[in-house]
Amino acid sequence: MSVNKEELFAKLADAVLEMEEELAAALSKEVIENGVDAFEAIDQGLAHGMYRAGKLFEEEEYFVPELLMCSDAMNAGLDVLKPHLKVEEQAEKLKVVIGVVEGDTHDIGKNLVKLMLETSGFELIDLGRDVTPQAFVDKAKEEAAAMIAIGTLMTTTMDGMGEVIKILKNENIRDQFKVIVGGAPISQSFADKIGADGYASNAAQAVKLSKDLLSVG
Repeated sequence: MSVNKEELFAKLADAVLEMEEELAAALSKEVIENGVDAFEAIDQGLAHGMYRAGKLFEEEEYFVPELLMCSDAMNAGLDVLKPHLKVEEQAEKLKVVIGVVEGDTHDIGKNLVKLMLETSGFELIDLGRDVTPQAFVDKAKEEAAAMIAIGTLMTTTMDGMGEVIKILKNENIRDQFKVIVGGAPISQSFADKIGADGYASNAAQAVKLSKDLLSVG
């Protein structure tokens, strides 16, 4: 290996954090040229940088404009790496309904989780942003999904996640769907409090959690 993977991933993460679009794209090209795994580079490089940006947002060091510029840098890298992702084939593609809860229009994290889950062999039904709790439930029923994945970046919209679970219980279908939650203000204790099946702090964790909950791989 002519390149130090860890060093390359650290540079990728820094490029995202420092909002360097051109650098993120150039480093991603280096990943491909050196035969480094694209999924690893997204997970440990680009996604890690975005995770750190999310932390700074939480701490009010970064605000929405910075977060969007970090996202632009991440996407510049993703554009290079995506065509080189090896998609895992599952005998039966399990469906996951994903979206950002009502009141929140930030979808950076959701888009990353979606990409990583698709690469891991799941079929994603993306409801986008600002999704009502009822819409999550209705779509999951309509698609006979195995799981509902809900994200938010704002503390003010967190209650909508619990609302999804309440609706499932009221309709007596809670046991038909796994429900996972994530996003900067979310924690394991919050997930436990609302009765979610799991919590993931980043996209790679979301993949592992989904595979564990749905007994895949």
